[in-house]
Amino acid sequence: MNESEHELARKVVQRLDDGLNRLDTSTRERLVAARRAALAHYREAPATVRGLAWAGPAGRFVEHHLYGTRLAAVITALVIATAGAIYWQNLTSNGDLADLEIGLLTDELPINAYLDKGFDSWLKRSPR
Repeated sequence: MNESEHELARKVVQRLDDGLNRLDTSTRERLVAARRAALAHYREAPATVRGLAWAGPAGRFVEHHLYGTRLAAVITALVIATAGAIYWQNLTSNGDLADLEIGLLTDELPINAYLDKGFDSWLKRSPR
């Protein structure tokens, strides 16, 4: 907190104290009793804990280590899945391209290649 915030806090406390001094004793006693009753009924909500409930620094180390292990496992699975998808895609599509290139070189193209509208323009542009 900087100096102006400390000054503001001091002024707020002073105003609250002045207001408290102006209350009569019966009102003050009722407020104190109500505060005590509220504090007696107050129960702190239990905090949810994720991970193992170990005591001390060892528990925190194990919890962070397990979190790191889980994260590494997820990242590894994503990398393997991505590499597998790329490999499978290249494996399935390279056969079609190779067949088309062989057909072009040996002049054994399927009839669909000759019917393709862009095939003539491709032949005109490609060097022989």
